[in-house]
Amino acid sequence: MFANENDVEWTDIGPTDTGFRRKQLGRAAGGEGLGCSLYELPAGERAWPYHYHTRNEEALYVLDGTGSLRLPDEERELTPGTYVALPTGERGAHRVVNDANDVLRYLAMSTMEEPDVVGYPDADAVGVYAGSPPGGDEEKRVLSGFFETEDRVDFWETIGDH
Repeated sequence: MFANENDVEWTDIGPTDTGFRRKQLGRAAGGEGLGCSLYELPAGERAWPYHYHTRNEEALYVLDGTGSLRLPDEERELTPGTYVALPTGERGAHRVVNDANDVLRYLAMSTMEEPDVVGYPDADAVGVYAGSPPGGDEEKRVLSGFFETEDRVDFWETIGDH
């Protein structure tokens, strides 16, 4: 039920152009239906690729530093004290960018529903999570993967007769 950020280990995430780290505070506190992670995004870096969730609502709260948030039709400045609600679906698509000179620290909260499908509009791809939601326990996941949308198959030709 409780977690102190000083007792939670950092996890480094992403290749060089998206290098950032997080502490999964919600998991450390035993949260199941609500996730919360502390992120540190170094100067010049970008967090997760531009995406949206079809099942999980997300929110951000900026603690320290400044940056920008890419949204479907605009880019918004992020400053300490900024809270952003990100609904499900394409209207909630987003990406955090640290275009400043200092580390950007923020909390990211999320409902932890599964299954979830994540859309990646820039890559024309989707991610699928079942058994454990994004940010959840990967060992409990029964199905996950990333697919380009052009890889769609016709149900009856590919699966229907098997």
